[in-house]
Amino acid sequence: MRRALTRIAHEILEKNKGTEDLLLVGIRTRGVPLARRLAAKIEEIEGVRVPIGSLDITLYRDDLEIDDTTPVVSETHLPVEVKDKIIVLVDDVLFTGRTVRAALDALIDHGRPRRIQLAVLVDRGHRELPIRADYVGKNVPTSRREIISVQVEEVDGEDQVLLQEQIDTSP
Repeated sequence: MRRALTRIAHEILEKNKGTEDLLLVGIRTRGVPLARRLAAKIEEIEGVRVPIGSLDITLYRDDLEIDDTTPVVSETHLPVEVKDKIIVLVDDVLFTGRTVRAALDALIDHGRPRRIQLAVLVDRGHRELPIRADYVGKNVPTSRREIISVQVEEVDGEDQVLLQEQIDTSP
């Protein structure tokens, strides 16, 4: 995980020719600590602290069903205006692309960035929307029955990426 994030940090700096107008935005939940780690790597490399934001996409999801349960909405925090910024959205796993679509909608509601890029720790394929990551830590081909679970120390107590077989609970 550490090596992948270091590589992604270098790629972000190279593609954007430095840190000017750069804003890292983690998609809650595990994208936020990954964005913080990327910012720390960038600061280590360039000596510049890049602003970090967090984005809650709960109300933008297309799989949110209106029923008796109220969705738990976390705070979106963007430390600077997004207008004319180069935004790097950060998430743990890219799968169907629907989370990223929701994040794009949520971000655009805050202003019009100059450019939006996507950094993910794991790309597992199976896209349902025409979305691709600009920066990928690791491509992991999976079957639809498999689950990739990223755990980060800040949330889960340890860093690991797990590939698990999905358990069918249907009768």
